[in-house]
Amino acid sequence: MSTGALHEPFEDLGRQRDAAEFGMWVFLASEVVFFGAMFAGYAVYRHQRPEGFAVAGQHVDLVLGSINTILLLTSSGTMSVAAWSARANLRQPTMIALAATLLLGLGFLGVKALEYQQDLHEHLWPGDPMFPSDLPGARSFFAFYWLMTSVHAIHLSIGIAAVSITLVRMRLRRAAWHRSGLLHALALYWHLVDVIWIFLFPLLYLVGRSA
Repeated sequence: MSTGALHEPFEDLGRQRDAAEFGMWVFLASEVVFFGAMFAGYAVYRHQRPEGFAVAGQHVDLVLGSINTILLLTSSGTMSVAAWSARANLRQPTMIALAATLLLGLGFLGVKALEYQQDLHEHLWPGDPMFPSDLPGARSFFAFYWLMTSVHAIHLSIGIAAVSITLVRMRLRRAAWHRSGLLHALALYWHLVDVIWIFLFPLLYLVGRSA
């Protein structure tokens, strides 16, 4: 049996993969609780001040938000290709898929940085004295907007860093990419970041646009 990726106290590589996957699922469960608390707070404030939330929601850039949604959904596809290619012991397709995932993630952050710059220019910061709306709840909406999107961006940045390190180690042939649960655990984390954005997009970009 090859032991290139085997580390104590695991008896075999199958158990090592199972342990990596279980640890990631435990971590993902804690992240769901973390973001769930923010979603619950958003729901309470939106229920109390729906008009302010609706008016404020019309100020966010739906086009940029939609572009970022497409980028992240596509990155989930490329990450899945990387994970399955790794299982099939296909080094080159795995690296190409990881590189595509990395570029898509960086593209998301670039678009988000552009959107943040635009938000600041339009005074869409809850503490800005020139904030464009005095309706109760409008500032609360943007407080949640900045909090949730920035926390999401931090999580995505962590994922990008992990993909970058994995890609470099694979290129240098220092990563046991097909003999461990590394790629599968990384894919689970990346998909969580994408799923969170799928919830954030309608909450932040579609609110107040149904009329």
